[in-house]
Amino acid sequence: MPSDEPAPAVVPFDPDVPPRRAPDRWRTVDRSAYAPRLVTAGAGAALVTARPRAAYLKIVDAVGDVRAAVGAVVAHARDRGLAQVKWEGWTADPADAAALGFVPMQSPSRTEPRTGYVRWLAGGPGGAVAEPPYYRQSTNFTCGAVTALIAQAQAGAVPPPSLDRPAELTLWRAATNFPACEPVGLGVAVRRAWPTSPVTVFLDTDRPVLLDSYKGDEREWRAVLQRASRTDAADAGVPLDPRRLSLPGVRALLADGARVLLLLSLEAMQGFAVPHWVLCHAAVPGALVLEDPWTNDAAGDTWLDAHLLPVPDPALDAMSVMEDGRYRAAVAIGPPDRPGERHAR
Repeated sequence: MPSDEPAPAVVPFDPDVPPRRAPDRWRTVDRSAYAPRLVTAGAGAALVTARPRAAYLKIVDAVGDVRAAVGAVVAHARDRGLAQVKWEGWTADPADAAALGFVPMQSPSRTEPRTGYVRWLAGGPGGAVAEPPYYRQSTNFTCGAVTALIAQAQAGAVPPPSLDRPAELTLWRAATNFPACEPVGLGVAVRRAWPTSPVTVFLDTDRPVLLDSYKGDEREWRAVLQRASRTDAADAGVPLDPRRLSLPGVRALLADGARVLLLLSLEAMQGFAVPHWVLCHAAVPGALVLEDPWTNDAAGDTWLDAHLLPVPDPALDAMSVMEDGRYRAAVAIGPPDRPGERHAR
């Protein structure tokens, strides 16, 4: 084992018995949903959390011998076969981060913590995974619009400063099935907003989707709009692929330069069965890399958890089969045919 990665001792974190010099936030935030652990090495200790079913560890803080503690977290992550370690920048020294192989992440403006770092353990050095800008959705129902905007920002079709609430709500208004964005309507809205970006919708059912919580007329009028979306797709030149998109299929699309908006359930990662759009934008050995526009801030789930989020292929495969296995929904967005296209606001 390399000398800069000491053998770790890993125990469940007890907020009632924190290490000396631990910040108050170690005790005041209930992180129990994210498996908090105390990782120690020598005179150093780190508080570590992660979303369930994901392939990373996140260091909240390290105290004492910081380099020993962080090195121990990296060793622990390697032992578990994880893809990545992140480090929230509450107290992290940039010199310590650099010495330990971490690189700065692009932090969203006006969001805490203001800085963060990442070290990839799979897929090469820190710069191997291209980093899109991160933007958190401002409502509980605009995830589809936000993932499309992030995809287009990474593709160069949207300037990152334009990732804002007006852009989010404008695209949501064009795609919504009130309030969720169903896959065909989302694909049509993306195609209309960026006419030179090729779009394909993958949906292996011909029935309306995302309507299980509605009854009677509330269900029927939304179904009418979804049928209209299919007509709109034909008119806009958006292909509807009726095959179930596999995870190898997602990897193939990414290898061809596309970005994939994928519908999944948040139950495995967040504990509640809510349909939610994420962006698949990169692949590393054993995991796909996501942008998740939603965070559970009250439980210590920050933008670092949602940004450059590696999820193992089998876990993502299970999360993204919707409504008791009846379908998978995805929207693939290819690179713009003409560089420099800008989203019409």
